[in-house]
Parts: sequence; structure tokens; C-alpha cells
Amino acid sequence: MPLRWQEVAVPLIIIVTLLVLKHVPITANLPLARAAGVVAFGYAAFLALRLIQPEEAVSVDGWSELRPAIVEYFACYGAAALAVVLMSAVIVIPGTRHVETTQLVATFLAALMLGGGAFLIGIGGLFTKVRWNNSVLEHKSAFGRETRIDWSDVRTVRPNWRGITIATEDQRAVTFSQFHCGAAQLAKHAANRARRNLETATKAFATL
Repeated sequence: MPLRWQEVAVPLIIIVTLLVLKHVPITANLPLARAAGVVAFGYAAFLALRLIQPEEAVSVDGWSELRPAIVEYFACYGAAALAVVLMSAVIVIPGTRHVETTQLVATFLAALMLGGGAFLIGIGGLFTKVRWNNSVLEHKSAFGRETRIDWSDVRTVRPNWRGITIATEDQRAVTFSQFHCGAAQLAKHAANRARRNLETATKAFATL
């Protein structure tokens, strides 16, 4: 699946914001240049892993299944590990030497954001299950909630910040990560079914 504009814009915005904050007096003493370098390195790794993301889903007992890609494991566990390191620094450093309050607060907030990001990636991608066959699409969330959508009911397929959403006319929806192995295949299949369903509904309306 090709890169979406959000995947390019978000890291660039973060890097530019960090560089701008470096020239703001209240945050000038923070290691923001290093943080920008870490973001740039992480984004380079993300692009490298994104290029090897498989396009085909896994076939199991007549079902096609999405599987988390390497880039999702990298993002989730990498963010979690970095959050642990930063939180450890918040706990350990104040006991060994004096640290400015601004740096301590910034490190704590960065650890919280990284930990929250790892949690969201986990429940939104790594621990969900999406599979489909010729008649139905099934989604099981990280908390065990199951959603089933018949292909004949699909009306829209649209990208969003959470991934790709397949929805019906009665507001039932399944959202999956665009980084999953086979995501492009499922999105294409769903778009074709939505188009065919719309054509069928239009012809039925025209004959009334």
C-alpha cells in the first residue's frame, strides 16, 4: 500500500516543532535537537520496514486474515521501551544530581506520550483480529468485542487517522490498520464490493 500523506506530514511536523521550540527561551535548554534526531532516525527505520510490508493476506481454513506487520511491532515495542527508559530517567536522575524542573517535566510528558502511543498501537493493531471470506467480514477487538459485516451490506470504504474503515448503511463499521499485512488487499476487495452494492441498489431503485 502506498504511503499516505499523514505518514509523511506527521514526522515532519514533529521535527519542525522540536527545532522551533529549541529557539524558545523556556525550552531552549532541553535536548530538543537530539529528540529531533531520534524522530528522524525512527522515521527512516519506519520507511525501511514499510517498504517490505507484505501486500497479501494470510489464508487459513478458507479465510483470509490480516496480520500485524514488522513496522507495527517496531513502533509498539520501540515506543514502549523508550518510554521505560525515559521514565527510569525521571525516577533515577533527580536522586543523583540536580536537574532543571523543565527538563524533568518534559521527560515525564514524553514518557507518558510514548507509553500511550504504544498502548494505542497495541490495542488498535497488534491485538486485534480481522478475517474475511466470500460472504462475511469479521473483526475481533483487543477487548473481545466481535463485529460481523456481510459483504452485501458494505456501502463505504474510507481512510482515516485510525486506519481504514469499512462501513454499512446502518452505521456498523470495522476499522483496521493500514499497516497490517494484507490491508491493501482487504481495502481493494471492500471497495469493489461497495461499488457493486451501490450499482445494485441504483438499478433496483431505477426499476421501481
